[in-house]
Amino acid sequence: MAQLHFLMIPLMSQSHIIPLTDFAKSLARRGALVSIVTTPLNAKRYNPTLDSSLRIQLIPLHFPCREAGLPNGCENLDALDSLDLARQFFHACRLLKAPLHDLIRHLHPAPSCIISTSAISWTQDLADSFRIPRYVFETVSCFTLHCSKKISQLLDSVASDSELFPVPQIPHTVEFSRNQLPRIPTKDSDSFIDPEPAPPRGTLVNTFQELEPWYLQASREERGSVWSVGPVSLSNREASELFSRGNEASIDEHYCLTWLDSMERNSVVYACFGSLCALSIEQIIEIGLGLEESGSPFIWIIRKQETNSGQVEEWLAAEGFEERVRGRGLVVRGWAPQVMILSHPSVGGFLTHCGWNSTLEGVAAGVPMITWPMFAEQFYNEKMVVDVLGIGVRVGVESCADKQGLMRRDRVRSSVGKLMGEREMREKAEALARAATDAFEDGGSSFLNVTLFIQDVVRANAEMAVYEMRE
Repeated sequence: MAQLHFLMIPLMSQSHIIPLTDFAKSLARRGALVSIVTTPLNAKRYNPTLDSSLRIQLIPLHFPCREAGLPNGCENLDALDSLDLARQFFHACRLLKAPLHDLIRHLHPAPSCIISTSAISWTQDLADSFRIPRYVFETVSCFTLHCSKKISQLLDSVASDSELFPVPQIPHTVEFSRNQLPRIPTKDSDSFIDPEPAPPRGTLVNTFQELEPWYLQASREERGSVWSVGPVSLSNREASELFSRGNEASIDEHYCLTWLDSMERNSVVYACFGSLCALSIEQIIEIGLGLEESGSPFIWIIRKQETNSGQVEEWLAAEGFEERVRGRGLVVRGWAPQVMILSHPSVGGFLTHCGWNSTLEGVAAGVPMITWPMFAEQFYNEKMVVDVLGIGVRVGVESCADKQGLMRRDRVRSSVGKLMGEREMREKAEALARAATDAFEDGGSSFLNVTLFIQDVVRANAEMAVYEMRE
């Protein structure tokens, strides 16, 4: 059999690059060659996270910032000053199509398939032109995929933006309002995400069978070939991988671990809102004071973009916040080794924006969550954590970030208190973590699904070889 060569094309965003890079490790450990298309700045950012013993290569392409109307250096969604520039960013991604075509034409060995994340469906045209199969790597759950389809079929009958309505024909009681949904493009709207031009050969989902069995089966009935291959974060086995995963950490590894080691088991709250969620200075202050008033030890991550404005640093200094919480609270500016922190025995709660990567990393670590969704599919993930899995407490937001009011410190304080005292919820979270580990290890459901996926790629290439011989 010829050398299998998987060509991965992610959307240039942390939430897409990180899980796809994690999945590349699973494939490379089976003996495959994996090439990941990236950009010069992203290559510099992610190359240190790769295991040099694995056959994974990053292939940087010039990212056309200026041609798309973006400032130079905006090669990742989290580099944008505002998500108002998202349309230009997606246009820049589409401009990669021609250079990608030239790249694929000269790759050796030729790619056995393309794996691209769902937001860049135009890669199907590339796959068709080279007669190689394309697979979609979904960066959301099967729960989200299924429920969003159900909701899209009934929205016309919903009277108001704030009215709660149940998701029909699912085995759990889950309610949404329009205010909690991502903007759903219509055929007349100017959407910057292209619809799928044609069905891919199959779908890979960063989830595992035991987490959402009913919704995984529903996705298979709707889509055909669907393989659950996660949690892909578990592909990071060494301490160095956990610490460097995603970006260079803004905190010293030894200091971070020493601080965590000094805390009691399940006592620390880890608070992080991802790489894209923009918070006002007023909201940041309320979060900080709520964490302080909770009485629980905490690690609080503040995005570098927010500290760069100067307002956060001015408040921290004027308030004497870090001095006041010294020994109990740790403030990290920028990127933190999230998987490493969540996996530490002293961490007992996760205050999260409910991005799917973060949600699944919390599940894999056995840490119950305080949910604070803001945009995209994050309300779906909150419903799954709280209403389906029973391992979370809502902070209480009722609408996406652009319609949210200020969440006061008492909401943060009370939700931390409720979560940290919940024994049954913690036991459920720990049971799911054991199931996640079992699924990902040799012989588990996700391990077997990776095998089935590889076999499908081999079969697809054999079918194409027969077809070409007959032409």
